Amino acid sequence: MIDEILSIVEKQEEWRGKQCLNLIPSENVMSLAVRKLLSSDFGQRYTARDRFYMGAQFTDEIEQCGEKLAKEVFGADTADLRPLSGHIADMIILATFTKPKDILMCISPNVGGYPGMWNEGLAKLLQLKTVPFPFSKHNMNIKVEESKKVIKQLKPKIMIFGASFITFPYPVKELSKIAKENGAIVGYDGSHVLGLIGGKQFQDPLREGVCALFGSTHKSFFGPQGGMVLADREHGEIIKEKIYPTFVDNAHWNRIAALTLALAEMRKFGKAYAGQVVRNSKTLAKALCDYGFPVVCQHLGFTQSHQIILDYGNYKKGRAFAEKLQNSNIIVDCAVRIGTCEVTRHGMKEGEMLKIAELIKRAIIDEEEPEEIRRDIAKLCSTFQEVEYCFA
Repeated sequence: MIDEILSIVEKQEEWRGKQCLNLIPSENVMSLAVRKLLSSDFGQRYTARDRFYMGAQFTDEIEQCGEKLAKEVFGADTADLRPLSGHIADMIILATFTKPKDILMCISPNVGGYPGMWNEGLAKLLQLKTVPFPFSKHNMNIKVEESKKVIKQLKPKIMIFGASFITFPYPVKELSKIAKENGAIVGYDGSHVLGLIGGKQFQDPLREGVCALFGSTHKSFFGPQGGMVLADREHGEIIKEKIYPTFVDNAHWNRIAALTLALAEMRKFGKAYAGQVVRNSKTLAKALCDYGFPVVCQHLGFTQSHQIILDYGNYKKGRAFAEKLQNSNIIVDCAVRIGTCEVTRHGMKEGEMLKIAELIKRAIIDEEEPEEIRRDIAKLCSTFQEVEYCFA
């Protein structure tokens, strides 16, 4: 049994780590130093706000260090690294500032919003009424004037920007003021674009009017899987008081230690990393479009994020596309969203994006034998095994 377990892990490390082009936008790769902290002694320890556990002085220090770095990177008054995931961070925000029958305004999953916040997810759990932002799929963005009318008419209790499909900055500044004037708490689920926000290459929600920025720490942000909340002083202090013991007890302090080091990497290398991610996305999107793939928003330059979206019309066609690529060791999701964050962290730039576009063309359009493509991908990946934008 031991050999079987170790063999499975070894196969995963070899295949996904060395032989695949990993283009899922909700994944990234950690530096070796960050990964090492996940196996540190913190992974075996407890602490608590009431000081029930002794021997926690260094746990407290690492949390304080992490919060300090997070506030610096994102320009926040408060920071909390305890949420165990972006979904838990969403739950904390919604449960803290709403009550049953309140109105939640966010992006519908029908146009790329996060299903976990919608009617079968947290809204159902918390008994919230959902109202969608008026949204343009053509422009992959919120319609400003129509949204203003909905806000004035329905007066949502909470309004959340952010989505699973996100290619362009949202009109946060244009809508936050009117939302607050009508009594709304304004938040931004930055799960997908947190690394671009931290790298100053997307938008700055906390300066544009939101009360809280929150989400996952392992997508465009290159930390361990988990969550984070950043907020202004007024709302941040309320959030921090609510987290324990309602939403998080043991916050997995090895994760927080690793996230703290990832925050230090983001402070030092974030701007260069995020800038390259966006350049890579634009280059890959244009190359795919030139080959005839249905890349959305050509009229807007395709994307300003880590995501490229191909419109195949339905899930069945998207799955067939993704399965065909997987046969060639090109990993995407069934949406089809293509992400550049992980390959960028491995040091790939615009030239490699042109090669990736050609490999996708060979698999889908030319219908070349997967074995030939897998061989070329292994050769490409072999020269990009190191993780960049991190401390040596």
